[in-house]
Order: sequence, then structure tokens, then C-alpha cells
Amino acid sequence: MKSKHLLGLFGIEREEIELILNTAHNFKEVLERPIKKVPTLQGKTIVNLFFESSTRTRISFELAERRLSADVVNFSVSGSSVAKGETLKDTARNIEAMKIDLVVIRHSSPGAAHFLSRVLNAGIVNAGDGTHEHPTQALLDMFTINEKFGRIDGLKVCIVGDILHSRVALSNIFGLKTMGASVSVCGPKTLIPRDIEKLGVKVYYNVNEAIRNSDILNVLRIQLERQDKVFFPSIREYHLYYGITRERIQKYNRDIVIMHPGPINRDVEISADVADCEQSLILQQVLNGVAVRMAILYLLGTKN
Repeated sequence: MKSKHLLGLFGIEREEIELILNTAHNFKEVLERPIKKVPTLQGKTIVNLFFESSTRTRISFELAERRLSADVVNFSVSGSSVAKGETLKDTARNIEAMKIDLVVIRHSSPGAAHFLSRVLNAGIVNAGDGTHEHPTQALLDMFTINEKFGRIDGLKVCIVGDILHSRVALSNIFGLKTMGASVSVCGPKTLIPRDIEKLGVKVYYNVNEAIRNSDILNVLRIQLERQDKVFFPSIREYHLYYGITRERIQKYNRDIVIMHPGPINRDVEISADVADCEQSLILQQVLNGVAVRMAILYLLGTKN
């Protein structure tokens, strides 16, 4: 990779994405072995700086790090000096003084990962910064799509839900467009960013039309924790008009593939039977997340 950081997918070249996906394929084979560990990053120290709650991403990164034999340090805000008023910069620089190699950061502020890349010498991996980007999620989504279809180029992918507050949506748009996919978004007008068409995506406000014209639906949850006002009348009404249900899939596109970055709010953005149906790749995304993050840490860790 050209950079020692992975801060986002905006501007990243197709060759770099392909390198990550191909490397992840090799690590996916490692995960299928009885002994799922390689000594690749032995002697390297990786710090997970998570300033926001996380289940899948945090555990996935930690598993990936340990599968690569790295030394792992987990940071949480509770019980740290952040509670005493310490800044992000001081927290990170003090940790770096202990001779670390990579920092994986999740933070509520857009640009937090970029900020750390300017003040630290260690490599930085963005595990989600506010409503900005979540590059490793988009990469594992692309890996899962490529694994299912044997390609990304030419496929029609629709991202459905709370696009306005989603860092997953933005990274997926950047990555999928770079890889040649046709990308669309769907949701209520209040949850679609203004001028998003300028990113080269089509906008649907009717979910039935989106289902009919797509190969893949990547369904996003409603991010109530990031909403400072009411964007739709009720959860019930949202599910009525935009929920992905079995009835809708059977009526408009029986072969469509279903994805979701998690956490799932069942019977809100997606019905329980669709989340667990044969077309669902949701648990495959979780498994692939470990392989993709192993690839990223390997490429950056050996570079650093």
C-alpha cells in the first residue's frame, strides 16, 4: 500500500483495493485451518483506541491482531484519563511513547483518524470516525460481494436506510464506485444527504423500485444516537414504507442478495425472516471482516 495509514476509501486507487481483497483471500484460507494463527506480526504492538461502543468491529480487529501474533492493547474511555479531561492528542501521544506500531481508532468526531495521522508516527487504521468513513467495513462488504459473485464490476448495489448519518454508506460509495459497481441509495428524503447524486449515485425514494433494480441490498439501521431531531414520524411507519420484508423481496426481486453491517434492529429496517434467509450474507460479512482486517494490518504492519 502507498500509505502507512488506512484513513478512508476516498481517493484510494483500484489497485490498492484489489491488493487488500486478494490478501484477505489468503488470510480467509488461514481462518479455515485447525490452527488459525500465523507469526506475521510477531513483535509488533497494536493499540485499539475505541472511544465509541462497538461489538463486531472491536472483536474483529482484536481477533485479526491475535491471529497475526501481534501484541494487543485495548483502550476504553471508562477508567482512562480521558474521564479526567485528557485530550485525544495527549492520550495518543502518551500511548505512542510506549513504543507501539499501529493504532486502530474509533471516534465520534469526523476526522479523528486523520488528526492522529498528523500527530503520531505510528500507522493509523480508521475503525469509524463519526459520520465520515468506515473503510474496513466497506472493504469487507466488497470482499463478501466479490466472494459471492466472483466480481464487483457491473453489479448494482443499493444502500438502504439512514444514509445521512452513516459512515458505512460513504465508504461503500467510494469503494464500490472505484471497483466499477453501479451504486444507488434509498431512504426517506430526510435521511438522504443533499446533493449526494454528485458522488455518482442514483437516489430512490421508493424501496420497492430499489429492490426491483438492484442485485444487492446493503441495509443500514436507523442511527438514533446521532439524530438531534425527528427525521420520520415513527419506527412503525419507517418499517411500513422502508423495511426490507420477505413480502417485498418475493414480489419485486426473489434473487436479491441481502447484506447488513450490523447491529441489526430486527423488524425495523429489516424483518427477522429476511435477516436469516438464504439470500442473507450477514454472518458471512462478520467472518470476512476478520480476514479483511488481517490483510489490512499485515499490509500496514509489515510496511511500518
